[in-house]
Amino acid sequence: MKLSVVLSVILVALASPSVVAAQARGKDIPESERPPAGMCRIWLDNVPAAQQPAPTDCASAVRNRPAKGRVIFGDDYVAPKRKDSTTKGNPAIKGFVPADKKRPPLRLP
Repeated sequence: MKLSVVLSVILVALASPSVVAAQARGKDIPESERPPAGMCRIWLDNVPAAQQPAPTDCASAVRNRPAKGRVIFGDDYVAPKRKDSTTKGNPAIKGFVPADKKRPPLRLP
């Protein structure tokens, strides 16, 4: 039992740096170079942004991806959220009653 716990901790410790590295890899792509929604782009490692291949359909990008490249999906990138003018700074979620308008307690028969 103790051995399996120790092995689990070691496995998690070894996997964690690769997860962090994978998340950081997408941050080196400029926003202007990301493909439009519904399209993909092959991104070659150690190649300047101006020399990257043009956006294409995702099936072709996945099929033609070289060993030293990755596929960037146009739907992956989420732009920073802008303040919505309809909520006017109200953090309440639509459809829920704000905390200051309390409903009377339910009376069960």
